[in-house]
Amino acid sequence: MSKIAIMGAMSEEIEPLLAKVKNIKRVEYANNSYYEATYKGKEIVIAYSKIGKVFASLTATILLEKFKCNKLLFSGVAGAISPDLNIGDLIIADGLCQHDLDIVAFGHPYGYVPEGEVCIPTDVKMRTIAKEVAQKRGLTLKEGIIATGDQFVANSERKEWIGDTFNAKALEMEGASVAVICNALDVPFFILRAISDSANDEAGVDFDEFLASSAKISADFILDMVENIE
Repeated sequence: MSKIAIMGAMSEEIEPLLAKVKNIKRVEYANNSYYEATYKGKEIVIAYSKIGKVFASLTATILLEKFKCNKLLFSGVAGAISPDLNIGDLIIADGLCQHDLDIVAFGHPYGYVPEGEVCIPTDVKMRTIAKEVAQKRGLTLKEGIIATGDQFVANSERKEWIGDTFNAKALEMEGASVAVICNALDVPFFILRAISDSANDEAGVDFDEFLASSAKISADFILDMVENIE
């Protein structure tokens, strides 16, 4: 039986989840809170990591190693790179890359380190479940590469460079680090993002305005997926 980890980066991204689950038990560990709970008979653990790749890596590792979760879903928000993405749209990652990982001076491509991968693919079965959930709910679900970096991108030139370099459709600050952890520990994982801004000069304003609504859209979708994961 699956024990499913659900992550967000910020408290706003897990609050809609905690409002709908039952039998919540809060566990304090490593300067963070983890919420063991149930949802429609499924055993889950919910946590927000704080922003950025280091905290996301720490939280993902704890969810898998301490709480023994054997699947991980990340729910949150992202900035759009593709012009086909608008605020409120949902995108699932078919792969994750690190746009700020740079050892090109040694002859390697951006996003690559020896014995690593530029782009780590997500779990095909969970992507299929996501598409089925979207169809049942009458939602449009986009799919593509999501780029991760330890910076909030609010610059059109940087956004375009990331899109061109990695063929990425959206960007955020945690997903690829979670991908590295799950890939190393052989745990299936899934990344869903609701678009909160366009990663341009207006990104900060858009992000603040649409964070709560975008996070709720993403959380509702994740819980529908949980119900359908075996």
